[in-house]
Amino acid sequence: MLSKVFGCAVQGVEAYEVTIEVNVGQGTKFFIVGLPDNAVKESEQRVEAAIKYAGFYMPRNKVVVNLAPADIRKEGSAYDLSIALGVLQSSGQIETELLSKYVIMGELALDGILRPIKGVLPIAIEARKRGFKGFILPKENAKEAAIVNQLDVIGVETLSEAIQFLESKISIEPLVLDTRDIFFTSQNEYDADFAHVQGQENIKRALEIAAAGGHNAIMVGPPGAGKTMIAKRLPSILPPMTLHEALETTKVHSVSGRAGSIKNLIAQRPFRAPHHTLSDVALVGGGSSLQPGEISLAHNGVLFLDELPEFKRSALEVLRQPLEERKVVISRAKGTVEFPANFMLIASMNPSPSGDFYVQGNEHPDSQSAVQRYLSKISGPLLDRIDIHIEVTPVSFEQMTANRKSESSVVIRERVIKARNIQIERFKDIDSIHCNAMMPSETVKRICIITDAGKSLLKTAMEKLRLSARAYDKILKVSRTIADLAESPDIKIEHLAEAIQYRSLDREFWNI
Repeated sequence: MLSKVFGCAVQGVEAYEVTIEVNVGQGTKFFIVGLPDNAVKESEQRVEAAIKYAGFYMPRNKVVVNLAPADIRKEGSAYDLSIALGVLQSSGQIETELLSKYVIMGELALDGILRPIKGVLPIAIEARKRGFKGFILPKENAKEAAIVNQLDVIGVETLSEAIQFLESKISIEPLVLDTRDIFFTSQNEYDADFAHVQGQENIKRALEIAAAGGHNAIMVGPPGAGKTMIAKRLPSILPPMTLHEALETTKVHSVSGRAGSIKNLIAQRPFRAPHHTLSDVALVGGGSSLQPGEISLAHNGVLFLDELPEFKRSALEVLRQPLEERKVVISRAKGTVEFPANFMLIASMNPSPSGDFYVQGNEHPDSQSAVQRYLSKISGPLLDRIDIHIEVTPVSFEQMTANRKSESSVVIRERVIKARNIQIERFKDIDSIHCNAMMPSETVKRICIITDAGKSLLKTAMEKLRLSARAYDKILKVSRTIADLAESPDIKIEHLAEAIQYRSLDREFWNI
């Protein structure tokens, strides 16, 4: 007898419908076909133990499980529940007409308890798109699936409970969440606030410009100057995520094997701060099962790389293409997947191996050559892709003990949102551009018009700082953002001068 159960395979951040066909016929042995990986093949042992624990028996006939379409690789243990139910119906132990109405996924323990799976959100989206009535899955994943409306989300704890529901012996109410209410309620919940930062007004100003235009930034300064503390507060001044951005971000985290179980919609912009010992694959994504890396987990948020020169150069170089294209394409022999990677890169580093600034002619624990070797770990092409360079100096005692209250993140965020709204209106007819940092060269020439005096100032700066053509575009983009913050329709010479100031580290440090 042939039975069909429906599930999904996840590739990248998208899901594809999979039909689990089970046939129990004459012969012996258990076969799984349809490009299963080892985790899928091993489901035989889990399924048999769970079926027996639920009070049923495993057929001793020939059992063939086909995962169709057969040309898409199936990975992971999430097909256990589907296979078990297919075996039980195909062997005549259960009778139900509901199998064709639900997508069914879940990993089985040997005692029949369902364990959580990954990739639930894209599976739920695909189930709704395919017109299924609902989604039967482990109870721990139910909240994540309930993000998708117009889909009956049935969370079950055991194989027995799933069987009883399908045979209409028990009734389980679908989990319903008000996604929009959850999203808007948790949108502004940030633990870190700029109001807690004493001094460092120049750094706050630079990061406000970065947030307003979506620009990448690097902070260079000695240990203890506040680089990490300020970077952690950047998400609190970024514009709130839209519901579409929140769904995109949650999908990426849902399919990640390292991000843990997603309990609900991610409403706050992610802040990822990986350790400098991470591998190229951990940063960009890939591996044996083609999982998203840190740059995709930071999608629509911030990727913070602390102690930038300590990262492997090969890992840093893989950032160059995603920074330009805002996506990462991973090609392997078994397939190609694309992960979104629209993130702001914020980096920090010491100015020298010892952590102090190098001063020409002064006694210093690091030689000039040691400083040069340290700084040369950051390649010129990567540095060119970082729009804003900030010199961070330690906070003085007077600033630390001052009673003056700093601006809160809410106040700064209001200015950032106003500037972003100007950019949204400016680029409303261009789907691929949403902020100033995303402008290609041809758009920069059309949008960032400067006066003759501005051209003269920029020419002088280009010659003195020995800047590249890409750095020229970065200066124009940043000056356009500064003008937007000032609500000025034109780029004035003071806006251009401030933008040039944020490229001064090219000369001071990388050309010692």
